[in-house]
Amino acid sequence: MLKMGLLGVGHLGKIHLKCIRLARAHYDLIGFYDADTDMARHVAAEFNVKAYDSPEELIAASDVVDVVTPTPTHFALVKQALLGGCHVFVEKPLTETLEEAKELIELSRKTRKLVQVGHVERFNPALLALGDLTVKPYFIEAHRLAMFNPRGVDVSVVLDLMIHDLDIILKLADDEVADVRASGVAVLSDQPDIVNARIEFKGGAVANLTASRISLKNMRKVRLFQPDAYISLDLLEKESQVVRLFEQNSKDIPAVGQQFPLDTPKGKRIIHVDQPDSGPVNAIQMELESLADSITNGKPAAVSIEDGYRALALAHRIMEAVNDNQRKLPQPTV
Repeated sequence: MLKMGLLGVGHLGKIHLKCIRLARAHYDLIGFYDADTDMARHVAAEFNVKAYDSPEELIAASDVVDVVTPTPTHFALVKQALLGGCHVFVEKPLTETLEEAKELIELSRKTRKLVQVGHVERFNPALLALGDLTVKPYFIEAHRLAMFNPRGVDVSVVLDLMIHDLDIILKLADDEVADVRASGVAVLSDQPDIVNARIEFKGGAVANLTASRISLKNMRKVRLFQPDAYISLDLLEKESQVVRLFEQNSKDIPAVGQQFPLDTPKGKRIIHVDQPDSGPVNAIQMELESLADSITNGKPAAVSIEDGYRALALAHRIMEAVNDNQRKLPQPTV
């Protein structure tokens, strides 16, 4: 049983608190710390859990620390936890700057403590349902749209929303980024609220991503196109669909799913449509439990600190491309 301490009990922190308790087979929730003393007092009473007086006190009593605080505080708190001998779960993005992320990577290696980054979409049932299916996309299209929420507008929509999809496409493409182009517009905040990015990988794959926090509806969809399959992931509805083309008499056609005949210039083919289902999961509970499994069994973290760095580095490249593009545009006259 690992002793876990929670740093931050805001909106997402409270969800983590509940999920840590659901993962009671792996963790003993010893308490939390929050800089807002009124909030801390309220949460301690509501959830009957100890509120520590300082991060240092909490870290000293913990084996694992769950960091669910604003991004600008991640670096200092994760560093403090690693130096205090704790493994760490930290919400995305890993840090504010790449320099901070690099320092934490080195410290994690030096202390031999795991750091897992909270890219929770890795545990979305739509993605999990793909199982062992070979995914080698040539083209990826992702849309992540959200209605406006004042929470989180202190950063670009790239760090607020798009970074979820950046982690996914980096995992699926499994290749180095060759080029990035992007444009964005700040509409309701001081940072870009809608951004479109085109990412080219060294192996030739291309990804086109759009993230918006000024939409009239919510959407989280990823579409993957490869020579032998079209894969659609609805991360909001937690559904996936796999469409594949087979020779008419192929023995590889799965028994489960729908089949449709198709006449092509190369002869008759069979379109096979499958909607794999991984079943309902609590993604946050699952990612926390995966960290416990990694610690206990000496396995790499499901979303490593290096994964967190790669997503953050790509996010920064996109934000730089947005800024470069804006400088080229004619400026409005008053």
